[in-house]
Amino acid sequence: MTTFVDRVELHVAAGNGGHGCASVHREKFKPLGGPDGGNGGRGGDVILTVDQSVTTLLEYHHSPHRKATNGLPGEGGNRSGKDGRDLVLTVPDGTVVLDGQGNVLADLVGHGTTFVAGQGGRGGLGNAALSSARRKAPGFALLGVPGEARDVVLELKTVADVALVGYPSAGKSSLISVLSAAKPKIADYPFTTLVPNLGVVTAGSTVYTIADVPGLIPGASQGKGLGLEFLRHVERCSVLVHVLDTATLESERDPVSDLDVIEAELKQYGGLDDRPRVVVLNKVDIPDGQDLAEMIRPELEARGYRIFEVSAVARTGLKELSFALAGIVAEARAARPVQEATRIVIRPKAVDDTGFSVVREEDGLFRVRGEKPERWVRQTDFSNDEAVGYLADRLSRLGVEDQLVKAGARAGDGVAIGPEDNAVVFDWEPSMTAGAEMLGRRGEDHRMEAPRPATQRRREREAERDDVQRAYDDFDPFK
Repeated sequence: MTTFVDRVELHVAAGNGGHGCASVHREKFKPLGGPDGGNGGRGGDVILTVDQSVTTLLEYHHSPHRKATNGLPGEGGNRSGKDGRDLVLTVPDGTVVLDGQGNVLADLVGHGTTFVAGQGGRGGLGNAALSSARRKAPGFALLGVPGEARDVVLELKTVADVALVGYPSAGKSSLISVLSAAKPKIADYPFTTLVPNLGVVTAGSTVYTIADVPGLIPGASQGKGLGLEFLRHVERCSVLVHVLDTATLESERDPVSDLDVIEAELKQYGGLDDRPRVVVLNKVDIPDGQDLAEMIRPELEARGYRIFEVSAVARTGLKELSFALAGIVAEARAARPVQEATRIVIRPKAVDDTGFSVVREEDGLFRVRGEKPERWVRQTDFSNDEAVGYLADRLSRLGVEDQLVKAGARAGDGVAIGPEDNAVVFDWEPSMTAGAEMLGRRGEDHRMEAPRPATQRRREREAERDDVQRAYDDFDPFK
């Protein structure tokens, strides 16, 4: 059973906004009560937040689909719908959020750090909010905007001060078990460690974390062994500790060549050249190991490494190592810039920024892209003629019609609003008159050439009643 997961693909969907309500106040002795439809509620957001008590992404490995609640629709009597609840997902410290193309969206470091992975849709306005001096009793309401849905990749990069790297069975797990209270699995076969182990070490007044990274082998940066899976866990460390086995039973290996191989893999992985290195010659409690350590020590010191001879079994040399690592960690912490509180930067749009664009495509279709036009289209109930006319008025006031004329559009040309996979396409009719004089009955708009079937049937019935009434008025029984 997998207990540690450090990379998952998460499918998040924010809540949809509630629809607005089209309602007219009806009360005895109040024949002109006016519109009283309430607004729809806002959809809930999907929020990622760092929790220090969470150490793995296992929960999202088993349940990768997460959705926030929708906002409720508005009601009559000026009652607005309830907002949807935000869905808060806790992630470990050091989680990186990526999009499908591998671009970094957020780097979540520090308890309480948050990132909105999915923005909830805004609720639609009711007809009470849409009423104006020109449109006193709208017979429509705006629909709620669908919530944002997307796929994100979560990658965990362990936040540790010290990272132990080395060949399998070099003694990294044994070393972290005696330096800290961590209890990793220890055995005499390669790749015993399958997940990074974290331990807390106290050396004097300095407290730091140490990570045991699964064993690296030649070709780890290209995917061999387990190295590629866990090399990301050394990216945030302040110091790299090479744990070299001085008592290896493999005749074709020696500590110096092991160091060269691991350094080559780290260099090929990239981004770790500026980290200080410390070399630990482990297993010096074995006679052959002590002899080999004394033999290779001058060569390693000539390369500029700080050398520590230790034995995790005999527990020798550990105090000197822990205090030396504490000093390096303290220097690294002091060199870091002081973290400031997150500043809220407000960047207002330019006054002359139209907020949309009109592009003529190869097939002659004119495509309108922009946050406002696309949102307005999603909020429009196309089964209501008055709502469609209201959309035409909004687009005209925004300047879409003028831009279409400049782009060369003519009457009858196809115009699409929105992306290719989710666009509304219509035949453009320029110079549509806008104003209260075009308004008819509630839910109707005289500019719509093809009224709804229900509207057409009502008009036919009214015409029949008018004909009957005229015939009755003209009837003279004395003739």
